[in-house]
Amino acid sequence: MQNYRPAKLRGVDVLASSLETAAVALARHLRQRLQPAPRSRGATLRPGVETPLWLALREAVRGHLRSRGAKALLARELSLDPARMTEFFVNAQAMPDAERTLELLAWLGRQRRPETKRSRQASVLR
Repeated sequence: MQNYRPAKLRGVDVLASSLETAAVALARHLRQRLQPAPRSRGATLRPGVETPLWLALREAVRGHLRSRGAKALLARELSLDPARMTEFFVNAQAMPDAERTLELLAWLGRQRRPETKRSRQASVLR
């Protein structure tokens, strides 16, 4: 008696099972499609959602590059072409290599903590 369904609901039952099958297939397809493509070993990262630390560093450095010629001076310090600096900080098309990123962090630290004449003299006396 439990499996009895009125004749009017049998058509709905067939439709519901077809919809369930289609929903499961669609969910499987979307799960495969939304998975990020496997990155090959050693592939270059590009700036974007996958690089939040670079985006934060980029924004911190951009604050110090507003004055005229600041990008050119930083490019000279990092031994880079000024156009490459534009790719890093304006167009967001590229990221520096590890060594230059470390140099950039050191530069940013120096910019945030400007050395005064007294602190230089005190460090010499120590």
